[in-house]
Parts: sequence; C-alpha cells; structure tokens
Amino acid sequence: VQLQASGGGLVQAGDSLRLSCAVSGGTFSIYAMGWFRQAPGKERELLTGITWRGNTHYADSVQGRFTISRDNAKNTVYLQMNSLKPEDTAVYYCAADKSWPLTREMEYWGKGTQVTVSS
Repeated sequence: VQLQASGGGLVQAGDSLRLSCAVSGGTFSIYAMGWFRQAPGKERELLTGITWRGNTHYADSVQGRFTISRDNAKNTVYLQMNSLKPEDTAVYYCAADKSWPLTREMEYWGKGTQVTVSS
C-alpha cells in the first residue's frame, strides 16, 4: 500500500488549506485513515482519523478547525484546515491502518507534506 500526501504550502495565519492523500496498492475501503503532524523538536501527533464508514475523531488541538473526509471511490482522504495558526506549522503525514481507534503505530505511512503558517 502506498500513500501520497499533497497540498502543503506556505500560508498566512487565518488562511485555509486542504491536504489530500491518495492511496494505491490496496483495498482502500478496509483501512481507517489518519492525519498526523510533526513539528521540529516535537513528537509526531495524531490529529484526526476516519473509519471506512466515516466515523471520525479529532485531537483537541484541531477540533472545530480541521475536518477529515474520505472518498472511497477515489481512494483519497482529505484534511481541510481552516483558521490556520503559526503553531500549525509542521510536516503533515497521512497513514492507514486496519485497526480503530488509531494510534501512532500505523501500518502504512505516506511521505509528509510541509505546511508553514506565517504570522
């Protein structure tokens, strides 16, 4: 299973950004998907996850600002990020696992995409 994240970039505080993660090489619908981030000098943080049925959970740090969704027909999971803050600056990763709830020990990982939020 391969995961390819895209959509990162440099934005200003208050802006929005949407990340995408395309999955190939496996049966997408059996996997729960998650988005993580890692800032310099910090541990990787689980932000949000979604089951194949669409059940979701969010970390307190992004609840109400970030929205995860998935399109099982396109084998893609999305992360809509609104009201971005400088502290959201990090490398963002998508990941897949058959288990739920998600943990940091995910079965498959994509390469990260950099998100930088300027003040």
